[in-house]
Amino acid sequence: MLVYPLTENAELRALEPWRADEFADYIARDREHLAPWLPWAQALTDVDSTRAWLQRYADSTAQDMGRIYGIWLDGRLVGGTLFRVFDVRASTAEIGVWLSAEAGGRGLITLAARRMIDWVFRERKLHRVEWRCTPTNQRSQAVAKRLGMTLDGVLRGAFPHNGVHHDVQVWSLLASEWQDLEDR
Repeated sequence: MLVYPLTENAELRALEPWRADEFADYIARDREHLAPWLPWAQALTDVDSTRAWLQRYADSTAQDMGRIYGIWLDGRLVGGTLFRVFDVRASTAEIGVWLSAEAGGRGLITLAARRMIDWVFRERKLHRVEWRCTPTNQRSQAVAKRLGMTLDGVLRGAFPHNGVHHDVQVWSLLASEWQDLEDR
């Protein structure tokens, strides 16, 4: 199994269907914290629905169209990252992230996203990585800034969630910008 160390006691691993029990437990434990931002946090209410959702990402990985990873801290699942969009023809990927409240403030999302961005640009040779969040999600915006992303604009009313159409900020980073950041 592939494991990517993030810190001395945190790692990034593939979040595969066989981990559905663990992921379902994580969602149940952190649903209240995740639900304001993530529709799947409300939709995945049992092991079967969680396994099916993870299987869709496993299938996407096999088709080179998406990937999902978990973040473990001291051996406990505390968050994750995914390529919500991974479009080789358009040379674009979109990263999504989530983290338990108790694991916040350690830089885990920034470290995991850096790992993913580096892989997209260095290994896969894609041109653009996107980061999307609502204008009210200041923590997500702060990560985008730490990653060196640029705010491209706002898609008005583009994210229906909990009966409301939320605006969505689109942040991006180009391969040439990443190289410049890494060269510093």
